[in-house]
Amino acid sequence: MNSTTMRRAGLSIAVVAALTGLTACGSGDSSDKADGGEDKGGIKLSPIAALRTVEKSTDKADTARVDGTTTMGSLSSMDMKGVMGWSDGITGNVTVTFTGGTQAQQMKQLGATELDYRYLKNGFYANMGDTFASQAGGGKHWVEYDYETLAELSGAAGEAFKDQMQNTTPNQSVKMLLASGDVKRVGEEEVRGKKAVHYSGKVDVADFTAKNSDLDADKLAQLRKQFEQAGLSTETIDIWVDEDDLLVKKSEKGETKNGTFSQTAYYSDYGTELNVEKPPASDTMSFKDLMNKQPAV
Repeated sequence: MNSTTMRRAGLSIAVVAALTGLTACGSGDSSDKADGGEDKGGIKLSPIAALRTVEKSTDKADTARVDGTTTMGSLSSMDMKGVMGWSDGITGNVTVTFTGGTQAQQMKQLGATELDYRYLKNGFYANMGDTFASQAGGGKHWVEYDYETLAELSGAAGEAFKDQMQNTTPNQSVKMLLASGDVKRVGEEEVRGKKAVHYSGKVDVADFTAKNSDLDADKLAQLRKQFEQAGLSTETIDIWVDEDDLLVKKSEKGETKNGTFSQTAYYSDYGTELNVEKPPASDTMSFKDLMNKQPAV
């Protein structure tokens, strides 16, 4: 296996973690611009008011079981499942299976089409498998991605990602709809046998991220440029909420220069037990050390 493949695979793992971690920015403010409402206990609630209740209920739940799929145009498609927590930053144990795209081909060369992730408050870890350990990891299976390092290497996008992973809750889609002011109540549907209310709307991704980060003017300009380079401007967000005001499904979809980005996730077993163990130091190398070992592409 050549060093270019190893380097690209290492960078890809960080991207996957950003997509599978239940990241969310702070809950942006918005006026109630939507029509229609939800009848809750005899009281007619607007979609915005109803979603604020969902936001609070989900925040209090602390943990949930998650499974879903993500597609990034021709680059990657993957399945994920695990348990995530958000009482003090994002934590969790998640397994990702690569099912298609160029990224899946890279991971096949590593002999690791299924990866285990562990999310902790200050970073996350990915188990890269035996082939990686023997060829690039110096016998070590786990790569540590601390958020400070990712911020240094990825500029404005990395700093925004760091803020999200350390200070937020899983209901990104709820907060994005609240910030958009474009949310509409679609109707009642069933999600895996449970009655749920469906909401939908469109969000300007760059504006939302900029409004809900601590980046200065220069970093915000860099962030917008990175979004422009990726070709991602707006996302269509759909969410489904159960009778307990908890998110049970979410879908995000947008167009990028590499094709359509789409992600669907299901949430269940809120409050389930979660224990995340840091991998042993003797079996771990840092992402920065991995990049320093591999020549630039």
